[in-house]
Amino acid sequence: MIMKIASIDVGLKRIGVAICLDGDIVFPKDAILRKNRNQASRDVREFLLEWGIELLIVGLPKGGSSEEEMERRIKHFVSLLQLDNIRVEYQDECGTSMEAKELTQGVFRHKRDGKIDSIAAKLILERWL
Repeated sequence: MIMKIASIDVGLKRIGVAICLDGDIVFPKDAILRKNRNQASRDVREFLLEWGIELLIVGLPKGGSSEEEMERRIKHFVSLLQLDNIRVEYQDECGTSMEAKELTQGVFRHKRDGKIDSIAAKLILERWL
């Protein structure tokens, strides 16, 4: 049985989002703009329910001086999602934002619209798969 999986790349301004509905191909979706954590957690939850997601992969930064603080913030954000029937797993996201920028160099202008964040979420989910 194929499971519907999503991944998120939690940032302070945007949350990158990607989905995999067939166990194979991962699609970046429009990023969720983050005005405050309550609005952002509500929007992420609605997105997951809308797509019927069964498993959420959350990017966690490994290494670096602020690793523990970022992990605490991200896990707190995930707790706000109130995911009763959706399993959550964590995946190292080290370097995904830089890799996303490199992959898209010359493809589109790098604006602060969340495209890079969602491509980073796509890379997180591809690593997990």
